[in-house]
Amino acid sequence: MSDPQFPTVTQYASPDLIAAFVYEGRDHGTDPRWAETGAPDLDTYRRWCGHMCGIACLRMALLARNGNAPTLFELLDGARKYGAYTEDADTGAIHGLIYAPFAQYVQDVHRLHAEVHPHLTVPDLLALLDSDRLVMASVHKEIRRPENPAPGKGGHLVLVTGRQGDTVHFRNPSGHTGQARTANLPVAEFAEFFAGRGVSLT
Repeated sequence: MSDPQFPTVTQYASPDLIAAFVYEGRDHGTDPRWAETGAPDLDTYRRWCGHMCGIACLRMALLARNGNAPTLFELLDGARKYGAYTEDADTGAIHGLIYAPFAQYVQDVHRLHAEVHPHLTVPDLLALLDSDRLVMASVHKEIRRPENPAPGKGGHLVLVTGRQGDTVHFRNPSGHTGQARTANLPVAEFAEFFAGRGVSLT
């Protein structure tokens, strides 16, 4: 089973509301715990929380290292300074997480070794895990409901923390249940959602 000692961080402040946010259309701005993320105000939280999966993965990796990590929004601010997110001047649309500047930020500021893997096969992923690396893997967000057929691959980041045989263990920042947040899947099922790219951390 997945290591219960490994920290779990969600991109939304209230884990118990994630199902309502992602499946019932609940306004992100109704999250009563928004301030815990370090967001400067509710509107900023509302705008950004849906884009914070990679930031939540980073926070988990930092917490696993020594129990200390900045808030989600402190990490976001740092990543934005490095260009890990861009915003469309006309529409305001947020683009990111952009791997290369993110990896540079992680190395420069947080002293974690970060390597971008634009082409990552499943055997490559397993080899990284076997070398004691964490892997931020690009998967489809519906990996939180793996009993359903995968509607696509990529677009969301989870933190793969290890494996036991043919089972991979991962933390999902937008998991809507405890089991979805602290997750285990057979490699073959994980592969159905996996886009073949990511960032390894050590």
